[in-house]
Amino acid sequence: MDLHQLFVFTKVVEHKSFSKAAEDIFLSQSTVSSHIQTLERTLNVSLFDRVGRENILTPSGERLYQWALKLLLLKDQAMLDLKKGVTELRGIIRIGASSVPGQFMIPKMVKQFRTQYPKATFHINQSSSKNVADKVLNGSVDFGILGEKYENEKLCYIPLLKESLVLITSHHSDIVGSVDIHELLKYPFIMRNADSGTNSLIEKFLTKNQISKDQMNIVAYTESGQSLIQFVLQDIGIAIISEMAAREYYDRNLLRIHDINGFDNERFFYLVYNQNKTQSMLSKLFIESAHELIKPISPDEIK
Repeated sequence: MDLHQLFVFTKVVEHKSFSKAAEDIFLSQSTVSSHIQTLERTLNVSLFDRVGRENILTPSGERLYQWALKLLLLKDQAMLDLKKGVTELRGIIRIGASSVPGQFMIPKMVKQFRTQYPKATFHINQSSSKNVADKVLNGSVDFGILGEKYENEKLCYIPLLKESLVLITSHHSDIVGSVDIHELLKYPFIMRNADSGTNSLIEKFLTKNQISKDQMNIVAYTESGQSLIQFVLQDIGIAIISEMAAREYYDRNLLRIHDINGFDNERFFYLVYNQNKTQSMLSKLFIESAHELIKPISPDEIK
């Protein structure tokens, strides 16, 4: 049993597929299968039950997976200690990201991180905040960056950045200045999907003002923040979005930004990780340096 075999084994576990693991680490599927078979012969155990097209971990496979993660982390730590300089540390970091962090935060953080660790490769999976939290829980990503907290005893949150939500309209809209939420009920509205952090905050504000979504004139739901902005630019409806996302279009004079009276619309973007997941050295370093990669916030700002 060698460390490379264990590395290949962890990739098969994470992808739940021999072919996807092979594609990820640039090996042939037959080579991946050979490594797993060698491990099974060496340990004299079955690591996977082949049920139809799925490869399901056996109890022995589950135990080996936890040991493999610890051994691979120990290897990275040894390399870090021996090299003194960390520029040769290499590997893949998988990040789940909701819409705004995926577009506006993570590229800057990756750029900063790679100045010190140029051999790091990133796989970014962008989806709703709820899906990001689920991916962190099931281990398909190393950690996530999202705009809403979903409480679970396994999840640990690090506040990274505070920002506001704003109302956006096209230049054709008759809305002027700040507005009351009740005034907006007559306007066609574009909404993010139910699992987005933005949508969650909007629904809380509506409930606070005793407004049901049935009272709103919602003309479209969209998974994409960029798609939502295009709906507004085409004057199909109005929307509430991240100020960070709106600012680029506002600065180019493509849309208008409005405040909503009484809308306590500040929120945080968080880095979230699963405390039960053994992180690779690179992922661990990214998590630990997250505050240095993005503008930090003071503790007294955290809600």
